[in-house]
Amino acid sequence: MTENKTILLNSKPAVLSYASVVGKKEKQGPLGEHFDITNEDALFGEDSYEKAECRMQQIATQTALEKAKLKYSDIDCIFAGDLLNQCIGSSFGLRTTNMPFVGVYGACSTMALTLGLAAIFIEGGAAKKTVSVTSSHFCSAERQYRFPLEYGSQRTPTAQWTVTGSGAVVLTAEPQKAYINSVTFGAVKDLGVKDQNNMGAAMAPAAADTIKRFLTDTKTSPNDYDAIFTGDLGLVGSNLLYELLEKDKIDIRKKHKDCGLMIFDVKKQDVHAGASGCGCSASVLTGYILKKLEAGEYKNILFCATGALLSPTSVMQGETIPSVAHLINLKSI
Repeated sequence: MTENKTILLNSKPAVLSYASVVGKKEKQGPLGEHFDITNEDALFGEDSYEKAECRMQQIATQTALEKAKLKYSDIDCIFAGDLLNQCIGSSFGLRTTNMPFVGVYGACSTMALTLGLAAIFIEGGAAKKTVSVTSSHFCSAERQYRFPLEYGSQRTPTAQWTVTGSGAVVLTAEPQKAYINSVTFGAVKDLGVKDQNNMGAAMAPAAADTIKRFLTDTKTSPNDYDAIFTGDLGLVGSNLLYELLEKDKIDIRKKHKDCGLMIFDVKKQDVHAGASGCGCSASVLTGYILKKLEAGEYKNILFCATGALLSPTSVMQGETIPSVAHLINLKSI
């Protein structure tokens, strides 16, 4: 472990397989052709949006395992989380798998958080094969954090569209093309933002701190990486991220790509400032980024997923919105 807590992984926990599941709007975006499974039905055949989110995690996990020709019993531990209260999308969705279950909550940073924990389990010898999975759903997130769709509330220009999607990754102790080189768990940061419709501004400080922490730890610069991906900062958060890092003389503009600006076309699709949700970075990672790594188009990237740690209760009590960002350094052989 380095001075600022970046964890270097000597065993190179590797990506064995992965899968992505998204909804209709995501399929219509710039990355639509890259996702494994899409569904025109927002309910995914279920009778509620919350059950639909459970179903997405089931599909993503099962598809990733099928790609690797594995069964549930082959997995030592599954790490999962989502945005719903008590993470019911994960616990209810995976309750029939009989896999040892580690439920985590990192808000929209959950994909990086579960991957980081899974990689450390493999590094320490506690597991040989793991699954990391997360999800979000536009309708369930709106109902929980803002207003039910039937209310018809007007969205502000800074608002982001929660991705209906899920991503699952199977990690293994055996060598593969793409692997996790290091993990940096972020600290909770709070810029004082109170607007739940401005998640980008709330999360940018955490992304800036974690990226700076990693670059300092590893004595590297943005130019050492093929790309630096953030989770779902959107237009507002990405611009604020640049400003915050440039105060420390760190310029990532030429290397930076935000999953929240990749999955939708902000000019053609009505998503205001971009995308958000656990499923945002998860589906972009499993639908697009990992494919580029395996193909050799990327050799060395940073994946920094960001999460706003608010709750309906904290918002109603007038609290600010703290955030966190976790970073994974992925490489390919």
